Amino acid sequence: MNVVCIGAHPDDAEFHAGGSAVKWAQLGHRVVFVSLTNGDIGHHAMGGGVLAQRRRAEALRSARIGGVEDVVLDHHDGELDPSLELRREVVRLIRRYEADLVLTHRPFDYHPDHRYTGIVVQDAAFMVTVPQFCPDVPALRENPIFLYVFDPFQKPVPFSPDIAVDVTDVMDVKYAMFDAMTSQAYEWLPWLAGTLDTVPEDEAGRRRWLEQAWAPRFLGATDACRAGLERWYGAAASEIRYAEAFEICEYGRRPSEEEIRELFPFLPR
Repeated sequence: MNVVCIGAHPDDAEFHAGGSAVKWAQLGHRVVFVSLTNGDIGHHAMGGGVLAQRRRAEALRSARIGGVEDVVLDHHDGELDPSLELRREVVRLIRRYEADLVLTHRPFDYHPDHRYTGIVVQDAAFMVTVPQFCPDVPALRENPIFLYVFDPFQKPVPFSPDIAVDVTDVMDVKYAMFDAMTSQAYEWLPWLAGTLDTVPEDEAGRRRWLEQAWAPRFLGATDACRAGLERWYGAAASEIRYAEAFEICEYGRRPSEEEIRELFPFLPR
């Protein structure tokens, strides 16, 4: 199985689907994290090509920890535009990796790059099957299933946790993937949150700090998706600590329950 997770920045796929990706990779499936921008403004003290190179290296290091592949495109951070040319790029990517499953942002989000990533992937959802669109890469004979990753925004419509996965057993790997993204985990995101002065200098201390700082966000997302967990895990859902959830996009193939279980083989039977 080929899973392609298309995020706006290096760290988006890791944050939203890192645990599920590890589970797929551990079972031998191919997982590819794609960032449509190079992240060249995602820092308070550095930017441009130097930051883009740093973030690309961090994303590669993180991917190796998770057992996934990583692709970072060279569009400027903060300037993503759902253009026809970007649609062509995304169509070619999905085809080249022969995706069975594509994950991306919903087009309802605080960040314009996230919104436009969701839009351009939606625009590509049908076109990946059209042979005369980007004929240089063979069209897919079967439309992939497209899923949105979780977000907390309620308007115009809230996220629907159609599929929810217990990732508690791989959170140590997910945290290790974030730990590899030093510029984000220990610099930029703490600076945005006003907590940069609380980040320890030693490696072990930083790792403990990372888990303490991020746990509330992951726990909150799990609680928000508890209904999805109950659908797939039944009574055991109340005991699940960390989960990742996905909403089915109507523009791709609509999976049956049996197909969902095939695509997510770690869901309980």
